[in-house]
Amino acid sequence: MKIGLLSDTHSFLDPKVFVHFKDCDEVWHAGDVGDSSLIDELEAFKPFRGVYGNIDDPTVRQRLPLNQFFTVAGLPVLITHIGGYPGRYTSRVRQLIDETKPGLYICGHSHILKVMMDKKRGVLHMNPGACGKQGFHKIRTVLRFDINAGRVENLEVIELGLKGAI
Repeated sequence: MKIGLLSDTHSFLDPKVFVHFKDCDEVWHAGDVGDSSLIDELEAFKPFRGVYGNIDDPTVRQRLPLNQFFTVAGLPVLITHIGGYPGRYTSRVRQLIDETKPGLYICGHSHILKVMMDKKRGVLHMNPGACGKQGFHKIRTVLRFDINAGRVENLEVIELGLKGAI
């Protein structure tokens, strides 16, 4: 199963996303979608899963949940927008992780690309950074990876370019 992961589009979806994710089986969005038309574009492109973020309006919040918990190719996955990272989870997310015991925990919000293992809880944390034009990040990023027999493999960081350059 090949996954394309993005976050923090803030109403801007770079056309390069469709090129980089053309061979993906699913596309996941970790919140702060912005305009709900982006959901339409991604759903028309590939099977789509996403969560809403703190900037998302009621239209997006009606279409996407706060949290997603599901299993893909043997890997339990938890996605939410705001949650922190290993050693610095919000109390809400710490409780969710301890209850659901995902193998992969994904969040957005910080606009900081980060992939790290939480050895204490046995969960891989991913934040794809931000691929929109809003925020303090300098480089727009997404992640692409495979899930095979309950494991993340072939993880790639894809740089879409400078925040101000299209």
